Amino acid sequence: MSYSQAEKSCGHSEKDNTKKTNSMTTKGYLGIDAGTQGLSVVFANQALEVLATGECEYGMVPGLDEGCYEQLPADWDAALQSAMADLRVKLAGDQADIEILAIGISGQMHGEVLADENGHSLGSVRLWCDSRNEEEGHELTKRFGVKMPKRITSARWLWTIRNQPEKANATRHMTTPAGWIAFRLTGQWTLGIGDAAGMFPIDQATKDYDRALLDSFDELVASNTVTSLRDLLPAVRCAGQDAGCLNQTGAALLELPEGIPVAPAEGDQPAALAGSLIGNAGMVSVSFGTSVCANSVGDRTFEGVSEAVDHFCAPDGKPINMVWLRNGTTYMNSMVEMLDVNRRAGFDAIMPKVLEAGPDCGGLLALPFMDDEPGLGISRGGTGLIVGLNDTNATPGNVVKAALLSTMFNLKLGSEVLDAQSFPRTDLILTGGLTKTPKLGQILADVFDTPVTVLDSAEEGTAWGAALMAKFRHGKLADETKEWSDFLAQHTAAEPTRFQPAADFVAQYDTIYQRYKRLMRLQQQLDKAVAKE
Repeated sequence: MSYSQAEKSCGHSEKDNTKKTNSMTTKGYLGIDAGTQGLSVVFANQALEVLATGECEYGMVPGLDEGCYEQLPADWDAALQSAMADLRVKLAGDQADIEILAIGISGQMHGEVLADENGHSLGSVRLWCDSRNEEEGHELTKRFGVKMPKRITSARWLWTIRNQPEKANATRHMTTPAGWIAFRLTGQWTLGIGDAAGMFPIDQATKDYDRALLDSFDELVASNTVTSLRDLLPAVRCAGQDAGCLNQTGAALLELPEGIPVAPAEGDQPAALAGSLIGNAGMVSVSFGTSVCANSVGDRTFEGVSEAVDHFCAPDGKPINMVWLRNGTTYMNSMVEMLDVNRRAGFDAIMPKVLEAGPDCGGLLALPFMDDEPGLGISRGGTGLIVGLNDTNATPGNVVKAALLSTMFNLKLGSEVLDAQSFPRTDLILTGGLTKTPKLGQILADVFDTPVTVLDSAEEGTAWGAALMAKFRHGKLADETKEWSDFLAQHTAAEPTRFQPAADFVAQYDTIYQRYKRLMRLQQQLDKAVAKE
């Protein structure tokens, strides 16, 4: 395997950016994804077909208190080198010579990577799942008048100022895991606008951090001797814009030539949107797993604050409204496991019965709250239940479908605030565990009265999204004029399956949904009933 030498300038077109190679060399794009449990890389050809992947796992810093989750940037560096070595082994097995035209990066959002004036990490990094700054999130939400969830990076920074002042005073740069990898590869502190929105609110008019809110934050911490937040945050870049190119350090890390263009580093959620080819207002990415996440592309900024909706941006800067449920398919999974100890075998046996069950599940309704659900005002878990059982409707199909519908109904409840502001919803693109039974997409289409497209969600989805962003950046360097949404539209997802809502079933599911909302009003009484004395 060989790598063609790229020019050290990122400003040349493809024909200027590579030396002559033999006809067997495959040109393509490198995608990097730094997740919570490990790092993966993919090499995709110019048609964005994945030819090989590489992986390396890493863990959390051990010995931390409950609710504290940290990782070391050095572990990401080491994982990047190991994953690249894994990729090379697989490419060598295929006797593939490749030329990397551009590099894309995605990573877990909302982390707090702090560095000194020399770009040296100031220690372990608090991650998106670290729970130490919930109060700061509430405080900033009240102060700003916009939703500031506890996981947003600037809320973590406020906690750091107050609880780790020496570390805060030494900080000169702040970024995310993806932004750190971008810095290590390019020497530049830049970040894609979607990941940047997970650090601090974005002004849609300027496609940059909200200046008024930055001023408000600095006023809040004026008594502390810390660098202004506006000087700490990485520069915001939209898809296709200049985010640097591989420098000497980055080239050594990847064992690649200097000069390869690097696309703006994005968060995993924007990268997943890219990987699902979602770019137009009204398109919604819905991922059903142990938790549920619905990311809606908006046509304007959300007004006010809702517990049910968080906000970030697509790679081109369009506003994204996120409805997230802690209680995803876990309750349904537990029903399957009670009916069959082998979950996979149980699903294979029960899902056909779920598809056969009527919309009303024989009169059954379920509440799926095995855990709390902050966005819906559910403060206590342990209240999952099935109601309406009798000697004729207690069938596996009815029980499991009622459990599934409860999660879909909760997603619809969380989405009602978007409906109230007349945000468009034209298509639901379904990924995650439910895609193993694609026909469940018809139920989702009927519940939301919206067409559903089911995508075969590959494991390398976010890394592939990063490779796609690399291709877009490479095209911009070659003076291609396509906008982001048009660029996405020219690509086709592998074997999508599409379902249209059926009017009769839409009406039936809406009737059941109204019953479900009445049942939800009893949740507070359930909390009291199951509370330990």
